[in-house]
Amino acid sequence: MDRAAEMEIFVYAVEEGSFSAAARALRLSPSAVSKYISRLEDRLGARLLMRTTRQLSLTEEGRAFYERARTILTEIEEAEEVVTQLYAAPRGTLRINASVAFTKYQVVPLIPEFLNMYPDVRIELTLDDKFTDMVNDGYDLAIRLSELEDSSLIARKYAVNRRFIVASPDYLEKNGIPRKPQDLVHHNCLHLSSRESFNDWHFETPEGHMSFRAQGSFSANDGDALHAAVVAGLGMARLAEYLVHEDIRAGRLTPVLTDFIHDRAWISAVYPHKRHLSPKVRAFVDFLAEKFTPVPPWELGMRDARSFTRPREDAKPAQVDQKALNPEATAKGQKN
Repeated sequence: MDRAAEMEIFVYAVEEGSFSAAARALRLSPSAVSKYISRLEDRLGARLLMRTTRQLSLTEEGRAFYERARTILTEIEEAEEVVTQLYAAPRGTLRINASVAFTKYQVVPLIPEFLNMYPDVRIELTLDDKFTDMVNDGYDLAIRLSELEDSSLIARKYAVNRRFIVASPDYLEKNGIPRKPQDLVHHNCLHLSSRESFNDWHFETPEGHMSFRAQGSFSANDGDALHAAVVAGLGMARLAEYLVHEDIRAGRLTPVLTDFIHDRAWISAVYPHKRHLSPKVRAFVDFLAEKFTPVPPWELGMRDARSFTRPREDAKPAQVDQKALNPEATAKGQKN
């Protein structure tokens, strides 16, 4: 028997906890497992396992050998896997856990195209804004809109998740445009009831970093509900660019305090740390990269939104420059 096979039997014995359990997993007899490990110990000139009638325990030499053997066997598996995957077509069930609003609006519309490209793949999608244990819950991939905290995961970054504080033109005409973050105390700031951290709006001011806790007459546990309330003129809210970009371009919403906006996070595909991805995961990760980079679709045509600045100091608080709110109307006026 070669050395790799001896290592495999030894690792199985350690991880299964007994010769009999290792024998069942390897389809060998317990006596054969015992013989191979004894031969390994004789060759190395060291006792690797302490044997009792109830359990196996590693010696100091055995622990050192186990850790190295486990690494070597993993590298052998990955070396074989990378060769086979070069020619393997994506297939099987792809289990994805993803952020609710972003996935509904930006990912789900793309899935038919992906499945047409890879007909042997089946997708199981779970929408959830709460963090999940990907490995224990059995997910192949997650789509996240926040910083990666788990170092055992890999993130493929696609785009910055920019957020705007927005309000309808009617609301701003009635209540004025906030010139600085401190002015928000005079406004109806709608907030999310399901995630308290989302309601801390962060700004960079000449005086340094500051945060504002959004409070108002309306809260909801769903971003779509906040979006609808803002468009209806109820107040202002901090919403993601991918959710409001069409409203800004059409003049239904206006971003404010854009000079002070600070909080940004990446939109990423996240997957467990593996040197070589399975074909189905790699195909989906690369597919999203093709769709979202170098410029994601919700940023196309958004240069107008980025050009919004604070009103001049001499502007009247309760008045809104309608030309600034609707760049398309301004362009028509210039042509006439």
